[in-house]
Amino acid sequence: MNAEDLAMIAGAVLSLAFSYVPGLSGKYEQLAAEYKRLIMLALVVLVAGAIYGLSCAGVINKLGLAVACDNTGLIGLVRAVVLVAVANQGTYALTKR
Repeated sequence: MNAEDLAMIAGAVLSLAFSYVPGLSGKYEQLAAEYKRLIMLALVVLVAGAIYGLSCAGVINKLGLAVACDNTGLIGLVRAVVLVAVANQGTYALTKR
């Protein structure tokens, strides 16, 4: 599993949590669509940043994930954010009616 896979799974889990967790889903549903997208994007960036930070700290490597702590890794981080944002919004659109 690479960083993109992990980030996409985390994005889908975030989306499912905001769709189905009691209390959280109700408050989230009351927000305007622009705020919903902004909150999800911020959380996706936070998760991707945490993955990159843990990689630089050497923690991710101990879990069997290979994420470089250099420019290549940073470009991978940006790529992961884009992929996660797409997966996150797609999951939310498919699961919440």
